[in-house]
Amino acid sequence: MRLLLLSMILLIHACDGGTVPDSKPATNASTTTIEPESPSAEPVNGKSAYFGDLHVHTMYSFDAFIFGTTASPDDAYEFAKGDAIEHPGGFDMQLRAPLDFYGVTDHAFYLGSIRAMTDPSTSLSKHDLATGMHDLDTAAKRRSQFQRIGEFLRTERRMELLDQDVFHDAWEDIKAAANRHNDPGNFTAFIAYEYTSSSGIQENLHRNVIFEGDRGPDFPMSRIDSSNPEDLWRWMDDLRDQGMEAMAIPHNSNASNGMMFNLVDFTGNPLDAAYADLRMRNEPLVEISQVKGTSDTHPALSPNDEWADFEIMSLRVASELTSKPEGSYVREALMNGLEFQQKKGFNPFKFGIIAASDTHNATYAGDEDNYWSKVGLLDDEPVERGSVPMPEPREDGNVYAKTYFDQWSAAGLTGVWAEENTRTSIYSAFRRKETFGTSGPRIKVRFFAGADMPALETDDIFREAAKSGVPMGGELTSEGDASPEFLIWASRDVYSAPLQRLQVIKANVRDGNTVERVYDAACSNGGKVDPTTHRCPDNGATVNLTDCSISAGVGDGELKAVWTDPDFDATEHAFYYVRVLENPVCRWSTWDAIRNDAEPRPDLHATIQERAWSSPIWFNPNHHE
Repeated sequence: MRLLLLSMILLIHACDGGTVPDSKPATNASTTTIEPESPSAEPVNGKSAYFGDLHVHTMYSFDAFIFGTTASPDDAYEFAKGDAIEHPGGFDMQLRAPLDFYGVTDHAFYLGSIRAMTDPSTSLSKHDLATGMHDLDTAAKRRSQFQRIGEFLRTERRMELLDQDVFHDAWEDIKAAANRHNDPGNFTAFIAYEYTSSSGIQENLHRNVIFEGDRGPDFPMSRIDSSNPEDLWRWMDDLRDQGMEAMAIPHNSNASNGMMFNLVDFTGNPLDAAYADLRMRNEPLVEISQVKGTSDTHPALSPNDEWADFEIMSLRVASELTSKPEGSYVREALMNGLEFQQKKGFNPFKFGIIAASDTHNATYAGDEDNYWSKVGLLDDEPVERGSVPMPEPREDGNVYAKTYFDQWSAAGLTGVWAEENTRTSIYSAFRRKETFGTSGPRIKVRFFAGADMPALETDDIFREAAKSGVPMGGELTSEGDASPEFLIWASRDVYSAPLQRLQVIKANVRDGNTVERVYDAACSNGGKVDPTTHRCPDNGATVNLTDCSISAGVGDGELKAVWTDPDFDATEHAFYYVRVLENPVCRWSTWDAIRNDAEPRPDLHATIQERAWSSPIWFNPNHHE
């Protein structure tokens, strides 16, 4: 049984897997019900919304291969372009609609090493650990090899699994696959990899490194070279001097135990302007949501945000240790960045927003109603991921598998606004932070701010907004005492639920401390924002938990508003970003239960509200600049 793998996964320090189971007032607001549009990119006032995934693992990641994934980078790109590929569990995985861009991000640590043990032509195949790796035709044999490798990784001999030829060949194939599948105007494939660092005990400091062009270094920097992310950034500076442009994107800050957005550097020194410049030059974006949970905010950090408890993974990566919320979530980091800006004149946390999947199946994670989970043969069945009772209870009487796979999510995707589907154009959108993240659905969101936004009825409204203001990812400086105007727009995904509300998340520095607020800016079904509570009325959307059907005729296909800040103070540093909420739908765990004639697990959320987050717009008071 796969239950034997529990202790082995906990031994793999760099692994991205998990525990294996044992068995306002809004002004000029408008809402419109429209027919759902195609999820494919269509021009909207000069730019198109393109959707992609920048966090995918294939057979070259040591953990993915052990989990049963034999799909190649070529397979991953074919999947992203719409083809079906086979899950290690034997079923097909296929997107409802192709993606626009993709990046295979295999772990540089032990890149290709475990797979190479099955190739008789490699030196690793002669290693004593390779005995039996040539014949993995049964689950029992795979479990046995996994156990032997897990034990070996604890020894001083672990460096023996680093074969430079294997490393080089795998990396060259990853680069070549991206270049083979890159099709300017139709599909963008980025050369990429994952830098898998940690600090302390399973304190996640992982980054994905994305290259702009068709070149990459001879070898990617890995945790074997250094576990200090600041060394990664300096290495990227050196590559830039050689003509190789790249950026790092941190992920799963929620599992970092407060280390991802620590207020000191890796060696414990206070942050300074040089640190901020180094980080922001090399790390302009952050991953806000993925399979291993959402990193927007936490109920303990945002007690007045009714929607903060969304797909929270409370543990560190590959561990049963709790992750401390402080220093682990994006919104708090953005707020701390404001304080640095006001008090010290620099901001080390001025991130744009994306989301991604982080599956180890060479694919996206799937949807709530068609969920493929994350780690191949370890969680391909509902009972293994804790959503369906086991045939027999555990010794402690619990009927569900002991796992944290039940905390995982069917997420997420990156959205960008770009002029065309090319590496240059999409990467430029990354750099200017004209990006947004979704929890899975292809919700489109635009966000502009300026002194005088166009009226909602304006032709070419976003082109006009760009003339008089800045888009998401931009900065404003005060031009008077009045609040800027914020133009907000979102449209639904045809395959997902209608939209319920548009919200503005704001934080500002007042009397030396940051204050956060959540304002509804537009309501579905013609609802009006309460000027006192700044909340929309409940639109009455419900979910039938016997079959996961949702309310008909409730929610909108499009929401838009020109919003002003009722609490604006032109002397205060602030940021604003948009959160778009759908009507509720069944969570993947509820779908699992229904399809297996079981009751939804009572300690899990039966429904969720899928969502999208824009990158922020920052406001700088004139007096401070």
